[in-house]
Amino acid sequence: MVTASDDHIGLYEGLLTTRAIRRYRDEPVPDEVLRDVLFAATRAPSGSNRQPFRFIVLTDGPVAAEAKGIIGSGARRFWEAKRKADGYDEGSGTDQNSPKARMARTMQGYVDDFESVPVLVLGCFVAYRHTSHVDGASVYPACQNLLLAARALGYGGVMTTWHFAVEAELRSLLQIPDDTTIMATITLGRPVGSHGPVRRRPMSELVYGERWGEAPAWAADPTGVQHTAAGPPPAP
Repeated sequence: MVTASDDHIGLYEGLLTTRAIRRYRDEPVPDEVLRDVLFAATRAPSGSNRQPFRFIVLTDGPVAAEAKGIIGSGARRFWEAKRKADGYDEGSGTDQNSPKARMARTMQGYVDDFESVPVLVLGCFVAYRHTSHVDGASVYPACQNLLLAARALGYGGVMTTWHFAVEAELRSLLQIPDDTTIMATITLGRPVGSHGPVRRRPMSELVYGERWGEAPAWAADPTGVQHTAAGPPPAP
């Protein structure tokens, strides 16, 4: 199996530093890396250990190119509408150095270059009962395993749902059976830039004790952790 990258990290550090990677070097992901990353994905837990997840891995063949083109086209339409609706070019977004503007640039570059991503992975769910709102619980842990394994081996990726707008076309192209649902679109590659400590809201805003909105005394971030104000406001 492939060993961890030169910037060897432990499991806990990997959990704290795995960023969403949307920019990739123009180089293929070796087959042995794909093998190890997907092996880690298949080790994930699932409801009743049924393992209803399946992964379609698309790299550089003609079908892969067509699938990337289908999703890329849909992603650009979706992002154009979201960018306008969410006001990414208004308020602090007019400051090109603001987090809002940087995110907009990253997302625009991501969708504009979607066809060139080294690897496209579709995480799927094979139904074994009537569709339920909890089906994702049997797929998303495997997707997270995949992303963490990529981080450990010097690669990176991001999970999206760009497939939603073009699912019918994808199903036809990839001959996905009727009892199977695409649950996640994941891109992978060697990062441009690097992973690093992620910024999130303070733990005291996200972790509660015996009452909603009241954090236990131990729910305090380590010294030096940087935060973001993204997301919904704290509970009153």
